[in-house]
Amino acid sequence: MSDTAKLVVDGREHSLPLVTAATGERAVDITRLRDQTGLITMDPGLANTGSCRSAITYIDGEKGVLLYRGYPIEELAARSTFVETAYLLIHGELPTARELSVFSNRLNESSLIHEDMRHFFLAFPNHAHPMGILSTMVASLSTFYPLPEELDRDAEEQFMANLISQVRTIAAFSYKKSIGEPVMYPSIKLRYVQNFLNMMYASPVRDYHQDDDIVRAVELFLILHADHEQNCSTSTVRLAGSSMANIYSVISAGICALWGPRHGGANQEVINMLEHILASGGDGRQFIERAKRRDSKERLMGFGHRIYKNFDPRAKILKAACHKLLNKPGYNSPLFDIALRLEEAALSDGYFLERNLYPNVDFYSGLILKAVGIPYNMFTVLFAIGRVPGWLAHWREMVHAGNLKIARPRQLYTGALTRGYVPIEERNSKG
Repeated sequence: MSDTAKLVVDGREHSLPLVTAATGERAVDITRLRDQTGLITMDPGLANTGSCRSAITYIDGEKGVLLYRGYPIEELAARSTFVETAYLLIHGELPTARELSVFSNRLNESSLIHEDMRHFFLAFPNHAHPMGILSTMVASLSTFYPLPEELDRDAEEQFMANLISQVRTIAAFSYKKSIGEPVMYPSIKLRYVQNFLNMMYASPVRDYHQDDDIVRAVELFLILHADHEQNCSTSTVRLAGSSMANIYSVISAGICALWGPRHGGANQEVINMLEHILASGGDGRQFIERAKRRDSKERLMGFGHRIYKNFDPRAKILKAACHKLLNKPGYNSPLFDIALRLEEAALSDGYFLERNLYPNVDFYSGLILKAVGIPYNMFTVLFAIGRVPGWLAHWREMVHAGNLKIARPRQLYTGALTRGYVPIEERNSKG
């Protein structure tokens, strides 16, 4: 099999190298395309562009496969913890018992934010969105925990621990501020998810009872959102990181990209859709019929994925978690019943099957968070907490690859060509 691709331009043949991934997928290396041919490529949305080489996450969208460092997401969801999964993504291997203990202890010891940062929360208006607060506060960490000019291994491990641990503290503090309650500090006695839930729901006059099923449901959510290849926010992290900006600003950029309703905000859109169906007294079938019409403003949220052309494996895991959690006494949700009916109706409809529109992770993740009591405007914040280890893994992989270049895409210019400046008194009146 040839290791080059032939490109013919104006009758002249050019050879371009082919590179092969570990999975056998092949790509045309166009690094020198413009030098050789004077051409650039045009790929809006970058669906056909490989922007990097990475050993972190693999997705087979046709088969519904998701691997973290080679480990199937189903196995990690069933047997791992979020902290262990974070270590795996960043360091490439599952930790030994000692390595996990050292990593966990560092996270616990790094969970406090600088006390002066509490004043920042007071300056935000009461209606401030938690994602706006989170991105701002994460960027500000660089002023409280400045990075050395030369990063050794220990310094790198420390600021990564700061980000993984402090992001949940910032999130919980922002929630407490929004409801007018005093903040609850993290506890050295609690594990990662337990600490977050305690900071969210405990108060000086009210203890928070840790329910194992709720803790595990949130743990699952974080594991399933920890990484997902070169999505919008991860690509943003790599793009911003290529400028050698400080890592806190880089992660803040990822948070801002995640905020969009087409990315991290999609699970909230699903809940809004289910509540709309519930309020209208329907079972979803009429909604589905309306969503199929080209002129309809209604969309069936939580179905279909840019990558997956089969069932999103994360959705299967969260669906099972929904069944377990919402069958507990006091946790029944009519929204889950509607979701199940919607899924059944859509997957028996040729319109959706022909277009490979299967439930994605957002279809069930919002139901998990709602059952746990997470406010709607905090949904994307939980996504960000889960995704920080993945962003850090990609940043670390990029800066240690040895060939870091600042990202600088090309464009096809469609504006006016050179024009002469016209003095204002000579310009035609515009209405």
